[in-house]
Amino acid sequence: MSAIETTGLTKYYGDTRAVADLDLTVREGEVFGFLGPNGAGKTTTIRTLLGFLSPTDGSATVLGRDATDEAELIEAKRHIGYLPSDPGFDDGVTGRRLIRYHAELKGDERSAELLEQFDPPVEREIGEYSRGNKQKLAIVLAFMHDPDLVVMDEPTSGLDPLMQDRFYEFVRGERDRGKTMFFSSHILSEVRKVCDRVGIIRDGSLVALEGVEELLDRSGKRVRVSVEGALDADDFDLAGVGDLELRDGDASFVFTGEYDDLLGHLQGYSIRDLEIEEAPLEDVFMQFYGGTDSPAVSARAEAAGESRGDVGETAAESQEGDGDA
Repeated sequence: MSAIETTGLTKYYGDTRAVADLDLTVREGEVFGFLGPNGAGKTTTIRTLLGFLSPTDGSATVLGRDATDEAELIEAKRHIGYLPSDPGFDDGVTGRRLIRYHAELKGDERSAELLEQFDPPVEREIGEYSRGNKQKLAIVLAFMHDPDLVVMDEPTSGLDPLMQDRFYEFVRGERDRGKTMFFSSHILSEVRKVCDRVGIIRDGSLVALEGVEELLDRSGKRVRVSVEGALDADDFDLAGVGDLELRDGDASFVFTGEYDDLLGHLQGYSIRDLEIEEAPLEDVFMQFYGGTDSPAVSARAEAAGESRGDVGETAAESQEGDGDA
């Protein structure tokens, strides 16, 4: 059984389409990265899956339950955790009191363990919390009932780098325990650290869906080469070369072709230095969100489904909003 499945899921805010005909399957036991900048449709999708919003069209199931059926969704939510990007807490209560309240609502299997690991100041009123401490408390609340599925919307927002690394390690451990996590983010470095597969959403439509390593492999390598003598663009008239930058005897480009062809081509030059490295994740993201001035970006975006055309306006982030469980 899939943990999450959507078919033709569509959501409009008035005349603005926030999510467009979304077909998505999240497998049990995986960490699924749902990527896109603010306003791309991530939060609208999450709020629809959790029943905070009703879809305009299409269907969605969560843990095998119909997300549009209130009774079924209530049953599913017994086994779901939700970690919002900006949790809305009552500032006048202590973290301890909020944990007790959530324990009465949904049970408490793990709060002691989670408090030791993330250490929010639970004896203080939440109004005194920093942004990071609120997020640490939200992590405890999301996982304390040991859910089978955790839906996370920008989960590391407000956490310092050390706590982010602790959270990534925790997520990997939860996956090893068989838990499923739906991980919405616009921070690409997070994806490589924790996700098994990734879906990229643009203007409310899915433009890529594949394993993280496959996505990076298809995105090519960043090549820097320095040779004796001057270079011009004709020297790199080779299939797979894009984003070419030249300066005297130095060249930098993204290469998506066959590496044997590249190395064979470079044998014709007197090479002083050569670097071949994985393209930065930001470059991968720009395939789907940057301009199409670069031939390499255009070709790769088209291969990923960009040629399906414009899908309309992006829903404003303020329309998507955030919510707490």
